[in-house]
Amino acid sequence: MFDLGAVQTAVRDAGLDGWLLYDFRGSNVLAQRVCDLDAKKLSRRWFYYVPAEGAPLKLVHAIEPAALDHLPGTTKTVYRRWQDLETGVGELVIGAKRVAMEYSPRNANPYIGRVDAGTVELVKSYRVEVVPSGDLIQQFEATWDADQEKSHFEAAGHCRDAYDVAFEFIASEIRAKGSVTEAAVQARIMAHFAERGMVTYSPPIVGVGPHSGDPHYETTAASNAPVVPGSWVLIDLWAKMNRPRAVYADYTRVAYVGAEVPEKYVNIFNVVAAGRDAGIAKVKAAFAAGEPLLGWEIDAATRGVIEKAGYGDQFTHRTGHNIGQEVHGNGAHIDGLETREDRRIIPRTCFSIEPGIYLPEFGARSEVDVYVDAAGAVHVTGGEPQTEVHRIIV
Repeated sequence: MFDLGAVQTAVRDAGLDGWLLYDFRGSNVLAQRVCDLDAKKLSRRWFYYVPAEGAPLKLVHAIEPAALDHLPGTTKTVYRRWQDLETGVGELVIGAKRVAMEYSPRNANPYIGRVDAGTVELVKSYRVEVVPSGDLIQQFEATWDADQEKSHFEAAGHCRDAYDVAFEFIASEIRAKGSVTEAAVQARIMAHFAERGMVTYSPPIVGVGPHSGDPHYETTAASNAPVVPGSWVLIDLWAKMNRPRAVYADYTRVAYVGAEVPEKYVNIFNVVAAGRDAGIAKVKAAFAAGEPLLGWEIDAATRGVIEKAGYGDQFTHRTGHNIGQEVHGNGAHIDGLETREDRRIIPRTCFSIEPGIYLPEFGARSEVDVYVDAAGAVHVTGGEPQTEVHRIIV
């Protein structure tokens, strides 16, 4: 439900004159969700301008004149010709100097940069400064309500159980047959999800040996490796409850098939776990002190541990990502590597912390989800973080 009062308060707090929301054929899913249009299939361009003060303004096409009727504001301009569209955009922002849009300068943050360059140019032509709406989007698209929070903790429990299911499946299959394939382990995890009313956009990562050194490894018919005694196994899984607006849970754990884990695996895992814990500690300390915290700062705390251990070049991706209705959500990411994430970590948002070290012969990653509730309490979800390499005894 669109809350005009809350949106205008946020716009004023950001020192803006307004927020101009725009979409064409679903290219801006962020605007769609903020405007409660996620389920509608609109075919023409629409604009919704929310000023810091006063009534919102609408610009819609004659083919879809009622597209924004569910939103506050009675002043509606209906256009037919492209010339009328351009004039209408100028009329929306008359008197405004600074307006937020889903725009990222130099596309530094592509998760926010959903408005095409031409539309930004059009708005700027009316002597309006266009600024990123990143923190506004967080507040009105990436924060969770009570039902979503509940859905995450429910999914988190089932995801944690999935590791027990997967590791026991590996053990029983090796005892009975001598080996089990990556694909078979994937299928067992997917069955576990289905049994518990969960869905996911793709199967989990099950990477054996060198495959675990590929952060985004995908099992194929050609690469489907066996898990045998002495194997190193990385499992990265994610899923959500199968109901509207549910949000994801996302975790990674590692295991060794055998009673004694070789030192090379233990040493690398311990560095990764220390980096993960440094990131968690950074979040807890900031919220306990009531201090602002930006996404890149958590990345720096985590990455610093791994760089100090000499593995900085082998930590090839950001520390984490926002989590929402998509597993890679639209709030602040934990990133100072691929982008400089300058958005704040705010209450009622969730993100992963998942450092990794990726070597040619194997890789290790430890992933947890961190949720900051409405009161600012920090929750590490999905059970206790992994503190040692799991041993699969066969």
